[in-house]
Amino acid sequence: MQVAVDAWDFHPHVPPMDMTPKPLFSYKKYWAHRFGVAPFLPMSRAEMDLLGWDSCDVILVTGDAYVDHPSFGMAIIGRLLESQGFRVGIISQPDWQSAEPFKVLGKPNLYFGVTGGNMDSMVNRYTADRRLRHNDSYTPGGGGGARPDRSTIVYAQRCREAYKNVPIVLGGIESSLRRIAHYDYWSDKVRRSILVDAKADILLYGNAERAVVEVTHRMAKGDKPAELDDIRGVAVTKSAVPEGWTEAHADDLDSGDEGGRVSNEQTVIRLPSYAQVASDPESYARASRVLHRESNPGNARALVQNHGTQELWVTPPPIPLTTEEMDGVYDLPYARAPHPSYEDAKIPAWEMIRFSVTIMRGCFGGCSFCSITEHEGRIIQSRSEESILKEIETVRDTVPGFTGIISDIGGPTANMYRMACKDKRTESLCRRPSCVYPGICPNLNTSHESLIGLYRKARELPGIKKIMVASGVRYDLAVESPTYVKELVTHHVGGYLKIAPEHTEDGPLTKMMKPGIGTYDRFKKMFDDAAKKAGKEYFLIPYFIAAHPGTSDEDMMNLALWLKKNSYRADQVQTFLPSPMALATAMYHSGKNPLRAVRRGASENVETIKGLKQRRLHKAFLRYHDAENWPLLREALKKMGRADLIGNGKKHLIPNWQPAGTGGSGGEGKRLGKKHKTQKFTTKGVMANKR
Repeated sequence: MQVAVDAWDFHPHVPPMDMTPKPLFSYKKYWAHRFGVAPFLPMSRAEMDLLGWDSCDVILVTGDAYVDHPSFGMAIIGRLLESQGFRVGIISQPDWQSAEPFKVLGKPNLYFGVTGGNMDSMVNRYTADRRLRHNDSYTPGGGGGARPDRSTIVYAQRCREAYKNVPIVLGGIESSLRRIAHYDYWSDKVRRSILVDAKADILLYGNAERAVVEVTHRMAKGDKPAELDDIRGVAVTKSAVPEGWTEAHADDLDSGDEGGRVSNEQTVIRLPSYAQVASDPESYARASRVLHRESNPGNARALVQNHGTQELWVTPPPIPLTTEEMDGVYDLPYARAPHPSYEDAKIPAWEMIRFSVTIMRGCFGGCSFCSITEHEGRIIQSRSEESILKEIETVRDTVPGFTGIISDIGGPTANMYRMACKDKRTESLCRRPSCVYPGICPNLNTSHESLIGLYRKARELPGIKKIMVASGVRYDLAVESPTYVKELVTHHVGGYLKIAPEHTEDGPLTKMMKPGIGTYDRFKKMFDDAAKKAGKEYFLIPYFIAAHPGTSDEDMMNLALWLKKNSYRADQVQTFLPSPMALATAMYHSGKNPLRAVRRGASENVETIKGLKQRRLHKAFLRYHDAENWPLLREALKKMGRADLIGNGKKHLIPNWQPAGTGGSGGEGKRLGKKHKTQKFTTKGVMANKR
């Protein structure tokens, strides 16, 4: 496979900020800690009265239903601030048509914390075809329409209308992925930083526990948001770059002009301005490349990007939490239930995770289409065995409806628990976007022993019948440990295991930063052998992406042939959705490859799939077995010179006849213009569920 990553490893420099942060739970508690722990963070004045509160110090506004569980961001941030002594209220899914619902808890003493929720609101509300979704897994009852488009911006505006002088702090994944000027798929244009559009005071990006604790304590002491630009993981606006800072221009980073000479710890990287990236796609690709290059907390520098009269200032990423700090966050007194005001309404996202346990954060896979690394970072943050086992026992003993089955034990991936670079200095200097592409880095510890030990201890707990693994298994790591695969298949799979090869062809795989299909084949053999030895009939559910940048029509045709050869018939499929900030989104918008040097006139071009018809065709290849797609596929195969794949034999991809009532056949089944008895279409093999 061709290696598509170069020039990421630059000379080290002195990091611009402290690498030894204050421990998360070492701050002196705020005076309001005397009120104690709330059974649920209040969502009404009546609840505040019962707690003896006259006001809230912080009010969190969220686009999700309030579920007091560590899988929901507002619950983590709210309980963490409560542990620091602050009184925290929650306004969940408010009616955004006026400012009145934003006054329900009164005026906060310190700030409004605004988040769109656990998902970017546009990803939540629209499909990859820009069609409005009619469901929302984070809403009571599961119906759509409970949040506006661009929720973070709208909520911030209403907070400002409600209480003009109260600071507004943005957070959550929507803010994190839109912290600089970014391409927005739904409006098909480059938008300004969400901090600028929302007219907020400060933005916290990533898993922001460190930042939110320091920001809140300092604001409680009287610091203004603009004075908090020495905290990692924040973005603020300035009128100009402060004195004493040396600027290194993004345009120079790939040319060798900057290299390693700029080692001043007060170096800021100047990204192409909003005006530049909005008008010049190649500048956009360069900005994206530099943002991802400056993502390692060990060597990242501050970034600055001009937005007209304002300079957007983004500090380096936060230092990952230690195991002790992770334990502290997940051991907070969550009620582990939706707020009582929802009564018996079902919240689909809660129903899905109520019996699951998170064991780690982060991902060093670096898949170009994925937002996990941009938000959570590539350094794995793991909990201790003791904390995880304690939570399993808490689920067993306190969550209604528990039947003895933990539905998932994992995180962004199933099998990166406690994996890390073998050498901390090497880790702090590395700028590679992935530790496993184009091959597994020799400096990466890929041992699964800690995870295997955790699995064994978890399933031995009294009252636990089965521990399921539902998080996606990173199969290129799993093949390094036959013992792990055997353990997984023998004890932690329930019929199906989801896996994500994403494609079979090198063209798209090199742009995705995913391993070749040969690695998947190795894992499948190990999986099948382990299932046979265990006397189980288990199946892999492979996920594939249609219309990803770098994918040709021929690539999709070859993937369809592979699917047919292996008897896979996908029920629901994933079409590439350009999410904010992802490297693949930069490819989609610019037609350039930010995995390689982006130089004026010398950048690598990337084939992109933007037209609706071609996107439909790529999706149709994934569902080659669906008769509704056959007319479109026949037309395409003929244009591609592959009419030999149309016919009724095993070597053919699709038949040359059309069942009645499908694909616009208009009645009777047709074969070469003659009457043909319609076949009953049945699905065999493994049916893939939607991600």
